[in-house]
Amino acid sequence: MGGLIQDLLLVTLFAALAVGGPERGPLSYLILFALAGLQVAERRTVALRTTRGSVLSNLLKLGLGYILIGYTGGVTSSYFLVLLIPVVSAATTLGVGGTAVFSVLACGSYLSFLLLLDPTWEVAPDQRAELALRAAFLAVVGYLTQSLAEAQRTQARKAQAAAEELVAANRNLQAAEAAVRRSERLAALGQLSAGLAHELRNPLGTIRASAEMLSQNVPRENGTARELVGFISTEVDRINSLVMRFLDFARPLELRLAAAELSEVIDRAVAQLERAAPRYDLTVYKAYSPDVPRFAFDAELIERAIYNLLLNAAQATPPGGAVTVKTRPVDNSVEIAVIDRGSGIAEEHREDIFNPFFTTKAGGVGLGLAIVSKIVDLHGGKLTVESEPGKGSVFRLYLPTERSA
Repeated sequence: MGGLIQDLLLVTLFAALAVGGPERGPLSYLILFALAGLQVAERRTVALRTTRGSVLSNLLKLGLGYILIGYTGGVTSSYFLVLLIPVVSAATTLGVGGTAVFSVLACGSYLSFLLLLDPTWEVAPDQRAELALRAAFLAVVGYLTQSLAEAQRTQARKAQAAAEELVAANRNLQAAEAAVRRSERLAALGQLSAGLAHELRNPLGTIRASAEMLSQNVPRENGTARELVGFISTEVDRINSLVMRFLDFARPLELRLAAAELSEVIDRAVAQLERAAPRYDLTVYKAYSPDVPRFAFDAELIERAIYNLLLNAAQATPPGGAVTVKTRPVDNSVEIAVIDRGSGIAEEHREDIFNPFFTTKAGGVGLGLAIVSKIVDLHGGKLTVESEPGKGSVFRLYLPTERSA
């Protein structure tokens, strides 16, 4: 809307100059409306908004203004102000250099009409002052316009930078809020899990002992009863394993920091996975950066976290596939990437996968990634995931190599 009003004002101004100007004629009408058309087209045409397009457009406006001034009286023409059009346009688009060049061209083109005067005609002193004032007016207006345009561009850059900082701050705030929500859920569910697991262990022990006593007293010929007793023992063991995982998750972790080689810790986690690899039928590739230094971390907890990430990747990878684990230094931290080409994670689930008890796997508990997140947070690190359904996932674990006192 603002652009349309500006175009209407420009056309109205040039129409007023054509109708109410001091000297009227077909050529002056044509030139004024050509200048108006150029001004409007310059704002609406992409090619004319480039540096090259702006230079060509301003040169054309300078030429049209020169013709108009020559047609309407030369150095005495009241239309000398049309030379401000290319000067002002250059000031708003071409910077200091462009403004200086077009200011000199405008002043020179105007004063060049003195060469066309009759040699016998002498310029009066008051006329000399008027000519000097007109030339200075063109240069001063160009300088002031360029200064205002530069100030506006500076403010626009500052506003853009402030907007980008606000976007980044908002993104960081959202990430922090998500981390706080996750920590609160972890704390609440951890307390619940600890209490529930503690209450379940005693009855589970009683059931297990009762099942063993029953198995000793059931006659061998009663196969059905012995099979049912076996089911009781097996399911109690499975529930007890689940309870132990709840306790592992709920138990407060204490860091035991010691300088260690990260590659050795990862090797142990990979070896632990490879012992189960025949069940998953996969290959594990290792790509360790030689630039990763020894640094202080809890080797036992990190091995556990990496194993959980590898196990998660193995479960997502189809038979015969591969999982890759890579390391590299990043600023003041080390990145450990676990890469698979499996089923991937749906976008709507990515924020939930680190929450306890969230799982999309049949028979899964949903504690593996929650435990990884807890271990990484305890180290002051960061855990991210990139995934595309059907193409795989990349889990990146960042551990700080330098710690404040």
